[in-house]
Amino acid sequence: MNLENITAGIPLKEAKKALVMIHGRGASSHDILSLSRHLDVADFALIAPQADNHTWYPYSFLAPIPQNEPSLSKSLDTIAEIVETIQENGIKSEDIYFLGFSQGACLSLEFVARNASKYGGVVAFTGGLIGDSLSEENYAGNFENTPIFIGTSNPDMHVPVERVNETEIILKKMGASVTKKIYDNMGHTINQEEIDLANQLVFNLK
Repeated sequence: MNLENITAGIPLKEAKKALVMIHGRGASSHDILSLSRHLDVADFALIAPQADNHTWYPYSFLAPIPQNEPSLSKSLDTIAEIVETIQENGIKSEDIYFLGFSQGACLSLEFVARNASKYGGVVAFTGGLIGDSLSEENYAGNFENTPIFIGTSNPDMHVPVERVNETEIILKKMGASVTKKIYDNMGHTINQEEIDLANQLVFNLK
């Protein structure tokens, strides 16, 4: 999987906070970075990896995990490498943030749940943990009250509300401070209230 990282905002070497932005299926780094104009992240380094062929894994996030391999593991490794680079530039995990939409939201949540720590915060616009079923033994660490915002539509054509609810339960058990908002018939998109809540609950906390 050939990946490139598109950066924006404050240069990583100068920044005190970093936001990893993960695009959805069929989208691009530039698409997700454009969302930053609506977020209170002016003092962040912004890093948006680009998935090969615009997809992080081939099938639905509800498919059995082996069906989405090896792409899923490679995508998770890509995020791990980005986090390592951010830390090598002197930014602590508590100042690292994650944001994703749709497939990118699922990948963001899956990464942080497998590598739980005190992060700056996580914003998942329409997403949930990955797999045909969820097992808590797949996840490790403690979020130490990391704020996580998940917004979604009911119904959503790709992400069932049941999986969002399951995800919330697991993340809370792992010590996250989760805020979930479900919007009736919103469609597969991001609304202004979600943007406002992301700013209020995650980016403006400190």
